Amino acid sequence: MSAGHHHHHGHDHGHHHPAPPAGGNVGRAFALAVAFNLVFVVTEVAAGFLSGSMALLADAGHNLSDVLSLLLAWGASVLSARPPSERFTYGLKSSSILAAIANAALLWVAVGAILVETIRRFADPAPVTGTTMMVVAGIGIAVNALSALLFAKGSKSDLNLRAAFIHLLADAVVSVGVVIAGLVILVTGFELIDPITSLVITAVIAWSSWGLLRDSLRMGMLGVPEGIDVTEVRAHLEGLPGVARVHDLHIWPMSTTDTALTAHLVMPAGMPGDAFLRDLAHELDHDFGIGHPTIQIEADGDCACPLEQAGAI
Repeated sequence: MSAGHHHHHGHDHGHHHPAPPAGGNVGRAFALAVAFNLVFVVTEVAAGFLSGSMALLADAGHNLSDVLSLLLAWGASVLSARPPSERFTYGLKSSSILAAIANAALLWVAVGAILVETIRRFADPAPVTGTTMMVVAGIGIAVNALSALLFAKGSKSDLNLRAAFIHLLADAVVSVGVVIAGLVILVTGFELIDPITSLVITAVIAWSSWGLLRDSLRMGMLGVPEGIDVTEVRAHLEGLPGVARVHDLHIWPMSTTDTALTAHLVMPAGMPGDAFLRDLAHELDHDFGIGHPTIQIEADGDCACPLEQAGAI
């Protein structure tokens, strides 16, 4: 069995996967977002206890989970940039996937904690200061919206940054809800609107984090990244000149931004030159966002590959 291997690095991901911001910019964005949110969490917890607002405490709990998730995502972005070693030949790129899974789990833990306290507040309502709710939540809108903007560009191409963006944007929306709840309490005196708002907050968090949980778990299980159609990739490979058939095709995420592919191409006419492999690598990168392909060429079509016989796709 003849085999040709080609590894490819360094091309932009084209229209499928825009390149994330430079590492330095991402680091500054994380530092600023963590600082903003830490100050706000302390302010919100103090105001929540002083005003007796469960909605404020619920929002503070979620903001605290955001700080932890930002730290996880920041750490993963730093680890992902480390070069390969003899033990970790891909480097530590997959740490970004682990961080995304941890962030999704952290969000659901926060949802459970807020829900328990909210149910308790329904059974034992307490007086709430609507004005304090409105002022603090108003600050939260500005803090979270500004922090979210720091990750808006990178969130389009990196699940790790998307997690940070979703958390912060959801917080801004939630803070709008808290302002509305404070206004209703001031106008009507209906204090049950506070735990009702808290329930809405948990629903928003759960809804916004479901896609993150699904996508991060799929990546953790080495599923084909979103936006890549295996059928289209196979058709592209089978349509290459000289290719009789394709088998043992695998596509998986190396990180939240890097995608790898391995495939066996049966080419009875003989081994292609380096130009064929170089052009194929460019096409896979540009058309599908697959930046790390490894291709094995099998020139003898009558000598069945054991992996093909084993039923590999």
